[in-house]
Amino acid sequence: MVATAPLRRTAVAVVLSGALLAGSTACGSDSGHRTTSSASAPAAPTASADKQKLAKTRFVANAGLAAGATYQWIVKPYKKGKFKKGANGRTFTLIKAGLAGTFAYNRLKAALKNAKGDPLLSRAVAPLTAGVASLKSLPGKLRKGDGGAAGSFDSVLGSVKDAGKSAGVDVKNKVPSAGQLSGG
Repeated sequence: MVATAPLRRTAVAVVLSGALLAGSTACGSDSGHRTTSSASAPAAPTASADKQKLAKTRFVANAGLAAGATYQWIVKPYKKGKFKKGANGRTFTLIKAGLAGTFAYNRLKAALKNAKGDPLLSRAVAPLTAGVASLKSLPGKLRKGDGGAAGSFDSVLGSVKDAGKSAGVDVKNKVPSAGQLSGG
């Protein structure tokens, strides 16, 4: 019974967030009340400016989750030697690292997609597309105990953080929960 309380709170939060989002979208629409005055003409640029802010916010969230997962479940265990053959808990560490690698790859792809919504971010992040694509094969390398894989993840994430910083957004590590890792 105790375990269902956090689940209920999460479900209620999701439902309320959806209701607020739907309500604000419905309230923002003024399709039935168009006027010909020049005061209502600037509505389109405001909508695109909001979209750009949302793109930056999503970029920061996705890149932060990728960085947090990579640091928590790939870089830290690698530095502690948990990927070496014979290490205590190696199998479980490799499973978590594989999930974290897949999650980080997914979130970085989402972050690159979000960056396309903002002109400054898209210019800063565009050169990193190949680096993110190269991460696709790294979870398999982690399973084999290849230490270079941890460094590759860390290096690509550092480049994404630097590109975000040059575009005016600060990406900070945000460690995802185990549920987020397994759920994608």
